[in-house]
Amino acid sequence: MSEPDDGGLRPTTVSDLLARRAADDSDGIVVDDLAWTWRAVVAESGRWAAALDTLRPASGPFHIGVLLGNVPAYLFALFGAARIGAVVVGVNDTRRGNGLARDVRHTHCVAVLTDASHAPLLAGLDLGSTTVIDVDGTEWRHSLHTAPPVAAHTVRPEDLLLLLFTSGSTSAPKAVKMSHGRAAGAATRSTWSTPDDVFYCAMPLFHGNALNAIVLPALASGATIALRERFSASQFMPDVRRYGATFFSTVGRALAYILATPPTSEDRSHRVKYALAPESSPRDMEAFEARFGIVCVSGYGSSENAIIMEPRPGLPKDALGVPQAGLDAAVVDPETGVERDRARFDADGRLINGAEAIGEIVGRNVVGRFEGYYDNAEAEAERTRNGWYWSGDLGYQDDDGVFYFAGRSGEWLRVDSENFATAPVERILGRFPGASGVAVFAVPDERTADDQVMVALELTAGTTFDAEEFGRFLADQPDLGTKWAPRYVRITTLPVGATNKVDKRPLRRERWYTDDAIYWRPDPGAEYRLFTAEDLTALEARFHDSGRADAMERP
Repeated sequence: MSEPDDGGLRPTTVSDLLARRAADDSDGIVVDDLAWTWRAVVAESGRWAAALDTLRPASGPFHIGVLLGNVPAYLFALFGAARIGAVVVGVNDTRRGNGLARDVRHTHCVAVLTDASHAPLLAGLDLGSTTVIDVDGTEWRHSLHTAPPVAAHTVRPEDLLLLLFTSGSTSAPKAVKMSHGRAAGAATRSTWSTPDDVFYCAMPLFHGNALNAIVLPALASGATIALRERFSASQFMPDVRRYGATFFSTVGRALAYILATPPTSEDRSHRVKYALAPESSPRDMEAFEARFGIVCVSGYGSSENAIIMEPRPGLPKDALGVPQAGLDAAVVDPETGVERDRARFDADGRLINGAEAIGEIVGRNVVGRFEGYYDNAEAEAERTRNGWYWSGDLGYQDDDGVFYFAGRSGEWLRVDSENFATAPVERILGRFPGASGVAVFAVPDERTADDQVMVALELTAGTTFDAEEFGRFLADQPDLGTKWAPRYVRITTLPVGATNKVDKRPLRRERWYTDDAIYWRPDPGAEYRLFTAEDLTALEARFHDSGRADAMERP
């Protein structure tokens, strides 16, 4: 379909984007055997706008929480709210109890839209004055059909569209602001979306990945959005084939889960041109291309939108990419702000000067792109101190301006007075035969205030851990720093969050207190052996004798 004649003006709000789809009879949303043309999507969003407008408060924020899976109602609510100047709060459906209630209260939601499968999460919680609405219930369905059409609302680019929660890995989740202008700009700048594309969306709609990589670009171009209510590794590629998907996005360990499904003769029967897979391991990206013939690119971005890295052809699989045109990004010492040395690599592409090259990724001219956190001035000030945007991510940069990820800012380790980051260690340990997932984190040292290195290893099905083989493997890694070898090795299934990113919080909390098998080296030169109950008792005693009993506290 040709675009409507809008005088050549670039859309500046999501309302503008919806207007451009109002007469588009190509498929907009498909779910199983159901389909809505874009014309129907816009019409349905009008009904939702009218029903939502009946909830408008007399004063104060008009915020609508959405606690749903990836269902059409989520998009109808988002688009309907956009038409009347309401703000959608993407509620994380993996949050529970007081944390979930806190998210709703913190963002001052006048109502939360949910359904029968999600409503029990809210039962008995203190939500303040927030109304809970079942979008499949009789009352709401009646409102959709009887609410009078609303008068046209003037929506400006600077008006708020969304509040998206961060993961909250180190503190309570922060609600990131996204304006209409930012959303429309991201949508119209996308280079991977055409009217003939079909975007498969299995990542949660409350997360920026699904919105920025799929929903908004599809709305701008007229591509089709194929929804899966929640990620399923076994159904992922069958869905991609039956919908004729040309693009999808994943995060974290999703590729590993798909690769763990049995190979079939149809693995390469698809229309996918390429996929977006930030925070996937290079090993999984290479294996995915080898099996399915799908090139996965990483890239780098965040809900805050301040620093964007774009992949380029020919870059190493573990590269984040290069800064988007016009962005001044750098890697600096997080304490002094002094720029770190450029990374150097050996003949095999392995980092050899991590101690000098790794620092925090900052944007030195991007503070204006960051629209802030809702009702959290302290976090905003910390993120934008000294006029720079501090990403909270560690990285390093090579002489060609290519950036690489080295972990979160809270993932520094200090062993025997040497500081280093987790991600380079994880890349090395990820080479271990049979390792399908790796998470490196700090545990306390029983003698000093320094750390010891612990790694959680997830093994491929049918693989057993051989402690002697692991020791030999470490000895053969020329780029393994002298302090980087893990003292403790836990064999486990890695915990993940809503978007399949590894969640290290339970690992750091549990440490040695687990029923999983743990191996350790009592001393740096010793061989790895099983960590026993007697070892734990002796370790606790050493913590006590060193005056560090508080660091050994059980979870």
